[in-house]
Amino acid sequence: MKLYEIRDILKAKVLSCENLMDKTVFAGGGSDLTDTILSSVAEGSLLLTGQITEQLIRTSKIAGFEGIVFVRGKLPEEKVLELARSFDIPVMVTDYSMFVASGRLYMNGLRGLDGSW
Repeated sequence: MKLYEIRDILKAKVLSCENLMDKTVFAGGGSDLTDTILSSVAEGSLLLTGQITEQLIRTSKIAGFEGIVFVRGKLPEEKVLELARSFDIPVMVTDYSMFVASGRLYMNGLRGLDGSW
C-alpha cells in the first residue's frame, strides 16, 4: 500500500517528506513502546504510535520503518520533524486512535507485521 493511500484512509496530515508519499509499505504495526518497536520485523513497514519523541524517530530508522503515523492528533516538536526529514522518513498525524487507525488500515488491506503486535 502506498503512503498516500494511508494518508487518505486515515484522513491524515503529512508533516514531513511529502515528496516520498509514493513509497510502498508491506505491513504495519502499532506501539508506544520502544522495545516492542525494535523487536519487530519492521523493514518496509508503517508504524502507528502516540510517541512523539526524537528517540522514536531514531528507533524507527534503526528498525527500518518506511513511514510513521502519529495517532490521537499528537503533534511533535519541530526538532522531531527535522530529524525525520534528515532520515527521509515520512511522518503523518491522524486524529484517529491507534485502535481505529489500525482497523481502518486492516479493512483496506494492510496487514500486521507478524501477528504479535
